[in-house]
Amino acid sequence: MGRAERVVLAYSGGVDTTVCIPYLMNEWGVKEVITLAADLGQGDELEPIRKKALTAGAKESLVSDATERFIEDYAFPSIQANALYENRYPLSTALARPLIAQLLVEAAKEYGADAVAHGCTGKGNDQVRFDVSIAALAPDLKVLAPAREWGMSREEAIAYGEKFGLSLPVKKSSPYSIDRNLLGRSIEAGPLENPWNEPLEEIYVMTKGIAETPDEPAYIEIGFEQGLPVSLNGSVLAPVELVSQLNTVVGEHGVGRIDMIENRLVGIKSREIYETPALLVLILAHRDLESLTLTADVTHYKRGIEESYSQLVYNGLWYSPLKAALDAFVQQTQARVSGTVRVKLFKGTATIAGRQSDKALYSDELATYSSDDRFNHQAAEGFIYVWGLPTRVWSEKNRQG
Repeated sequence: MGRAERVVLAYSGGVDTTVCIPYLMNEWGVKEVITLAADLGQGDELEPIRKKALTAGAKESLVSDATERFIEDYAFPSIQANALYENRYPLSTALARPLIAQLLVEAAKEYGADAVAHGCTGKGNDQVRFDVSIAALAPDLKVLAPAREWGMSREEAIAYGEKFGLSLPVKKSSPYSIDRNLLGRSIEAGPLENPWNEPLEEIYVMTKGIAETPDEPAYIEIGFEQGLPVSLNGSVLAPVELVSQLNTVVGEHGVGRIDMIENRLVGIKSREIYETPALLVLILAHRDLESLTLTADVTHYKRGIEESYSQLVYNGLWYSPLKAALDAFVQQTQARVSGTVRVKLFKGTATIAGRQSDKALYSDELATYSSDDRFNHQAAEGFIYVWGLPTRVWSEKNRQG
C-alpha cells in the first residue's frame, strides 16, 4: 500500500519504532526511511540507536541534539506559565512532543520527504501531540502511524521484526514503559496498571527514596530574571546546566516524585508515575516569586490562564492560536518577576524558606504591626462600608419576618 516515497520516522530505538522501518517499506511500499532520534538530554548513548536504525533498514539515521532548544523554547515558557496539568504534572514528556514534531518537519524539508511517521499507538496522548503539531507546522505533509494501524501485539511486532533479521530483546524483569528527557522520566505499565499497587523503589532513577536521603536539610537559592531561572546559589548558569544541577541536588533529597491517576486526552484514565525534580522546584519557586512581584488581580487571573495553558500543552495544541495568545499574556506578566527564592529540601519535601526582589510589592511599613506601621487604620471603616454595601442592601430587601 504505497503512501509515500520517502519518510522521516521519529525514532527511539524501541520495539515499535524499530519494527516501523521494515513495516513501512514492506507493507506500505515506502522506498526510503530516514530515522530521526532526538537528543533531549535523556542521557542515553545515541550512537548505538543510530546504528540500530541502519541495521533495521533505514536509508539514513539522524541524531539531533536539541537539548538547549528544549529547555529554552519549551520548558522555560512553561515554567513562566506555572504549567501543571491537573495541578500536579509539570508536562515533562508532553513538552518534548511539539519539539520532536518540529524536528521531523525540518528534516522532511531538508531531505525532500513527502511524509513523516511515528510509532505511537491509538491509545496514548503522543499520537495527538505529533499529528496536530505536524499539521500546524506543515499542513500538507502526510503523517503515517503504522503502530496505530497494524493491529499487532508487542509479541507479534517482535516476531514481525525477527522475520527481517531484527533482534528485539525485551527484558521480562522490566515490564515498564519509560520515557526520559532532561526534564524528567515517565513510568507506566506493568504492575503500575493496578492503581492499588505501590510503586517499587526500583523504578526510580532521578530521585532517592526517603530512607536514603540526607538527615540534614539543604537550602538552595534560585535566581530569576523576568520569570526565567538564571542562577543557582548565586552562580549564573546556562539553562541546560541549571536544570541538570537542580535535578541532582533536588533528587538527592527525594523531591520530585508524582504518582497520579491521569485523565488522558483520548478519554481513558491512566496511572502515571513521574520523576521531575528540577521542574517541580522551579515552578514552585517561580510561583512564589510571582506572589511577591505581581498585583493581586494579575496573580488571581493568571491562575485561570495557567490551567488553560496546561491543558493546551497536554492536549497537543502547542502551536494553536489560543496557545500563542496565552503566551503573549504570560510574557506581559513576567517583566517584574525578578529576584531570588530560597528553597528548603528535606526528606522528600521542598518548601519555600524565603524570597526577595527589587521589584517586590511587599511593603514593610504597610505590613508591620510594630510602631513603624504606616497603614491608615481609620480608612478601613469607610472601605468596609462601601465594600459591604451591596450585601447590606440585599439583606435589608430580603429580610424575613
